[in-house]
Parts: sequence; C-alpha cells; structure tokens
Amino acid sequence: MRHRGAGSTHFLRAVTVVAAAVLLCSGCEGLDEDSSSTGSGPTATDGRAISPLKNPDGTKPGLAPVTTDADRAAARKLIEELSTKGRGPQTGYARDEFGYAWMDTADGVPLARNGCDTRNDLIRRDGQDLRFRAGSDCVVITMTLHDPYTGTTIEWRKQQASEVQIDHVVPLSYSWQMGSSRWPEDKRKQLANDVLNLIPVQGRANSAKGDSGPASWLPPNKQIRCAYAVRFAQVAIKYQMPVTAPDKQVMLRQCGG
Repeated sequence: MRHRGAGSTHFLRAVTVVAAAVLLCSGCEGLDEDSSSTGSGPTATDGRAISPLKNPDGTKPGLAPVTTDADRAAARKLIEELSTKGRGPQTGYARDEFGYAWMDTADGVPLARNGCDTRNDLIRRDGQDLRFRAGSDCVVITMTLHDPYTGTTIEWRKQQASEVQIDHVVPLSYSWQMGSSRWPEDKRKQLANDVLNLIPVQGRANSAKGDSGPASWLPPNKQIRCAYAVRFAQVAIKYQMPVTAPDKQVMLRQCGG
C-alpha cells in the first residue's frame, strides 16, 4: 500500500508541474518579437478599421494592419513610386500658412463644406459610441477611440481634449521643408485638412512624433507600421511631394522591402 501511495504522490507532483507550466505559458500564444507593453502587440480595433490600400481617399475609418504577402507587395510597389530629395530649410514656416486650424472651407478635399469642422469630421469618422453637444450633430463631446498608433482604446471626453489629437501623417512642417513652401495657399490648405492625411490618435504619441518623417519616428504599435508607411506614401504621391531617401528606405522596410 505504501508503494502505491508513493506512486500516487509522484503522479500528483507531475500533474502539478504540468499545470504550473500551462499557467506560466497561458497568454503566450501569438507573442513574437514585435510584442511589447508599449502597444506594439495586437492592435486595438473595433472591427471597422480599413487597410489604407482599400481606403485611398481616407474617408473610411481607422488604419488597419497590412498583413498578407500580396498586400505587402502592393505596399512596396506604392512606396517605390516616391521621389526623394533632402529636407530644405524651415525658414518662414508657420501653421497659419496652411489656413486656420480645422477649417471647413478647404475646397478640393473630402468632407469640405459639410457644416462641420475638420477635427469633428475625423472624430465622427473614427470614433465609436459618439455623444454630441446638445442641439448639434457635429460637435462630439464623448467617444471611444481605438488608436492605431498605440494599439490602445481611449475613452475620450471633450473636457480632456488633448488626450486625443489629430495627427497630420505627413507633418505640415515636413511638407514645408519638402516643397510646400512654394505651393499655392489653396494647396497647402488642402493638405492640412485632407482626411487622407489625418488620423485621431493618442495625444502623447502625436506629441512625440512632432514633425518627424518615418526615419525618425514610427508608431509604437509595430503591427501598424506598414500601414502607416502606406498612408504616408499615399499623401506624398497625391500632393506630388518627395520624401527623404532615409524615410523612403525605412518605409520600404516596414513592408518587408
């Protein structure tokens, strides 16, 4: 009987070890070198986010990852179209060279002159569970935002407006140094208010980006970086604007190039 009891004890210990290993490994499935606690793991998504390759005018919500081999090849082909040059001086740059912020009157871009300013247009495009100011179908006061840059979900309230900022994918200062200083004012207004170039994101991530190109800053969420490169390229191509050679190289690498 003692021998059988010892066997049972050994069996129970073995089960305990296996169970402990399972618990330690639970949640490990799907982790890879791109995952981290900074938001580079699975993208927070509402199921509505659209790949930039399927959203060439920017009117659909979000920025979904580019994942298939075929789509990544298409992304590289798009990025290859970009011309390159060095950054020019920032001399003369000012935000008001691109019109006042979030103007609804920048003709030639989607959603212009719809009675709602550009910022609220973007919040309505990408936000969920929207609540509007009393008597308005434009001014959003609360929403849920699934931020592609960090992979996090933000419960936003207008009282803490800076928690969500509207990012210019191609920063206006960057465009100035790459040639928009010589554009007609109407074209600069279009760039500043074109929904193709605008994404609501976590305020801290947008502040960290500043006027950087892709060689200097990429979204913390690594799963979205190819999509971000595609959107940057889409804007640059639409406005016939070059990028720096290092930016182009980094963009290609995000999509496997």
